[in-house]
Amino acid sequence: MLVVDDSRMQRRILSAQLSRSGYEVVEAATAEEAIEICSQSEPDLVISDWMMPGMSGVDFCRRFRGMDRSGYGYFILLTSKTEKNEVAEGLESGADDFLSKPVSGDELRARLAAGERILRMERELKEKNRLLRAQQEAINRDLIEAQKLQQSLIKERHRSFGSAEVSLLLRPSGHVGGDLVGFFPINARRVALFGIDVSGHGITSALMTARLAGYLSGASPEQNIALIQTEYGIYDARPPAELAAYLNALVLEEMETESYFTLVYADVDLVSGRVFLVQAGHPHPAVRRAGGDVEYIGVGGLPVGLIEGAAYEASETVLKPGDRLLLMSDGMTEAADPQGTLLGEDGLRDLMLRHADLPGPAFLEALMWDLAAYADDDLTDDVSAVVFDFFGAKANAD
Repeated sequence: MLVVDDSRMQRRILSAQLSRSGYEVVEAATAEEAIEICSQSEPDLVISDWMMPGMSGVDFCRRFRGMDRSGYGYFILLTSKTEKNEVAEGLESGADDFLSKPVSGDELRARLAAGERILRMERELKEKNRLLRAQQEAINRDLIEAQKLQQSLIKERHRSFGSAEVSLLLRPSGHVGGDLVGFFPINARRVALFGIDVSGHGITSALMTARLAGYLSGASPEQNIALIQTEYGIYDARPPAELAAYLNALVLEEMETESYFTLVYADVDLVSGRVFLVQAGHPHPAVRRAGGDVEYIGVGGLPVGLIEGAAYEASETVLKPGDRLLLMSDGMTEAADPQGTLLGEDGLRDLMLRHADLPGPAFLEALMWDLAAYADDDLTDDVSAVVFDFFGAKANAD
C-alpha cells in the first residue's frame, strides 16, 4: 500500500488507519517520490492526494497507469472536489475511486475492500489465463504430433509402375484435417486410387480418416475391404460402385458418428488404360488429354455415410499414352479469391494446362503455389489430390 500526500499529518493519520487494518504502508511526500517508489516496487493499492505541489495526483495517476507492471494497481484519489467535470478528469486519468477529505475510517475500509475484490479477481483471471495458455500449449504439442501421424498415413507420395506414375498431395488447412488420399495395387496390372474428404475439420475428422485408411490399406490386403480373395488365392477388387455402397453400409452400421465423407475411387488398368470409377459427393475427376484438352468425368453421387441404402453408379473412361488423371478434393475447386470468387472447374482447367509439362510431384507443388496465390494465402479448406500419369501399356503384365 502506497500513501502519497504532501501533508505529513494526513499521511500519518491514513497510515495509522491502514496499519490497524493489516496493510503494510509506504509513504511518499510528493508524486515524484511516489513514482520512484513505484519504479522499484509494485504497490497493489495507491491512495494519493489530488492537490500537491509539483506534480498533481491526477498527473501522477496518468504516469502510474503508463508504468510497466506485472499486475493491476488500484488507484484512489483523495479530494475535496465534487464538480462533475473534475470527477470526470480523475476517471480519465485512470483513477478507480475517490475519497473525500476528511477521510472516514469506515468509508476508507469499504473503498479498500472494493479494491481488494477487483485485485483478487484480476489475480484469479491471470492464473486462469496462465493455466489456459499451458493447456493450449499442450494441445498444440499434441496437434503437431497428430499432424505427423496423419501425414504418416500416406506411406508413399510417389510411385512408378513403369507404364504409369502416381503422385499424392495432402495439405490440411490446420494441424490436422479430414482429407485422405492413397493408392494400392490390386494385382499385377491394376491399381486402385482414392480420395476421401470427411465432413468438418479438426480432430474428429482426422480420427475418421485414420480409420478409413485402415479400411483401404495397401500394406494389409487381408484387411482392405476393397479387395476380395478369389478361389485361386489371388486378390481381385470389388467394383467401384459396390465398394461405395459397402462403405456406406459399414459407416452407418458400425460407426456411431454424425460424420460422413465424400469419396472418389478409381480402378485403373495399367495395360489398357481403362478406368472404372465411382464418385460419391466428391468433385468430378479431371483428365488432361495428351492433345491438350481437359475433360471432367464422373456421374456424381451421394456422400458416404449419409443416407441408408444409397445406390452408386460407376463411370468409365480410357486413358491414352500421355494422359493425366487428377482426383482432387473440393479444397481446390472451392478455393476463393479475396472477393469470394471460387476457382471452379474452369480455373482448375487453366492451372492443369499451365503446368501440363511438369512431372506429377512438381505439378502438385505448382498447383499448391497457384492456389495459395489465388486465395491470397488464405486456404480455409484441406487440399488433397491424386495424380495418375499414363505413359502406355505395361509390358510383361499377367
